Amino acid sequence: MLPWSVEFAGRLEEHVVSSELLRDNPLNDPHERPVLVYVPPGYDDEPGRRYPSVYVIMGYTGHVGMWGNRMPYRQPFPETADAVFASGEAPPAIVVYVDAWTAYGGSQYLDSPGMGRYHSYLCDEIVPWVDARYRTLDAPEHRAISGKSSGGYGAMITPMLRPDLFGALATHAGDALFEYCYLAEFPKCVRHLRKYDGDIWRWWEDFTSRASFTKEADMDLLNILGMALCYSARDDGTPELPFDPVTGVIRTDVWERWLTFDPVRMAPRHADALRSLRAVWIDGGTRDEWFLDVGAQAFRDALLDVGVSEDVIHFELFDAGHGGIDYRYPLALSWICRAIAP
Repeated sequence: MLPWSVEFAGRLEEHVVSSELLRDNPLNDPHERPVLVYVPPGYDDEPGRRYPSVYVIMGYTGHVGMWGNRMPYRQPFPETADAVFASGEAPPAIVVYVDAWTAYGGSQYLDSPGMGRYHSYLCDEIVPWVDARYRTLDAPEHRAISGKSSGGYGAMITPMLRPDLFGALATHAGDALFEYCYLAEFPKCVRHLRKYDGDIWRWWEDFTSRASFTKEADMDLLNILGMALCYSARDDGTPELPFDPVTGVIRTDVWERWLTFDPVRMAPRHADALRSLRAVWIDGGTRDEWFLDVGAQAFRDALLDVGVSEDVIHFELFDAGHGGIDYRYPLALSWICRAIAP
């Protein structure tokens, strides 16, 4: 396998979108965002043909530029996705790679007074922008969303919130069953914060003054701070931690706010939207460090409980941890594209 890029059978186009919804966001992050759009082989040969679309969103601390990162003996997902279409394994589709980076590493693809309107940005700006410029099939039954980790979370919640746009999803180790994937992180953060007198902003000042991720605390505290900005920011944008940073005692009211965003708990409130889905891919590694395989199973069962047909769900657990599972993405892409093809 070559350690450098290959020639695409289709074409990957780079754009910059100027977002009005992200302009003047709370973190002063850029409102102009990169968007990558892949068109499959043959797109230019049939000018009257329209295509289904798959939106791909990144995990926490991810941005679209990272889709070009290369690991030894593996190809980046845009290349393996291209191979899916070049081989005829799946019917052709347009694939859209969306950026939702923030100063704190991500957005969970939610609208939040602490982060900005990233859910609306995705649904009300990026989707119409793509539909206006590419020959898409503009209907939820022909539009899917896919992601891993926090991207998998976004893939789970977006069709629940916007069934008028998305009719299929693929989630790889997506954040779910919050008491397992987040709660165990709280005491770790309390220990880390002892070095900062319980003040997470003192840690943030330290973090931004040096090379990132050079201390054990960095990823744990960044993740908790980012989630608090997404799930429990006050109206003025200030995040509330779901635990006392000194004693570790759970702040029940704040924790309950987090739980309302748990996809497993969201499912009963969005039963009609879930029952309308044409295809749902759910997977996770059985050694996932955040027990997101358990969350995956709970989400699958929550879908069944609200009446989603087992026939539209692909559920699979496999031997892996949380990282290095990018080889799963083209498998899901192929399966999803067959489901949303006209």
